[in-house]
Amino acid sequence: MKKSFVVFPALVLGMAALANAQTQVPTKVAIIHIQQAIVSTKDGQKAQQDLGAKFGPKRSELEKKKSQIDAMTEQLRKGSATMSDDAKNKMAKDIDTLNKEMTRGGEDYDAEVQQEEGKVMNVLGQQMLDVVGKYAAQNGFAMVLDISNQQTVLWADPSVNITAECIKLYDQAHPGAGAAPPAAAPKPAAGTAPATAKPAGTPPPVPPGKKQ
Repeated sequence: MKKSFVVFPALVLGMAALANAQTQVPTKVAIIHIQQAIVSTKDGQKAQQDLGAKFGPKRSELEKKKSQIDAMTEQLRKGSATMSDDAKNKMAKDIDTLNKEMTRGGEDYDAEVQQEEGKVMNVLGQQMLDVVGKYAAQNGFAMVLDISNQQTVLWADPSVNITAECIKLYDQAHPGAGAAPPAAAPKPAAGTAPATAKPAGTPPPVPPGKKQ
């Protein structure tokens, strides 16, 4: 789940309690891809699966409407030389009406998906932050930086990336979801241009008919 899941700001966890308990202030810094960590947990995978099932019918409806518009547009193009003006005007009007319906439907789809993803990510995100805080305190990290936004950290040694450890610890702390296989998050209807690759869990691409 672009998508959209919720983008977290740079994650900085100060270990004040740990500093007070030790004679030397910890100086180690870790990094985590918080979005990837959340959607890779069993809870995150289950949430993506549920969202895909919930919004699948609406996505199929948008895809069907897009195919209908494409077929009518091609029919109008091929028959423009032989069709009467009245017939061409009627078909053009029908195509315009369908386009408007698809645009409105696409906007509603996009807003609903992002709203539902936001709700899920707020819950899972807070649970993941609890896991990260405990892991950092136990392992003497003074700071944990989120690298979901690649502009935040220009370079870091892979050995300080704690994403995998936090996913494992999250699943141990929250085993209720079960081992659900990764499922595709809601996606746009067929016929739209592919979106630029984004980290897993970002809000889904814009559905057909919605302008960028």
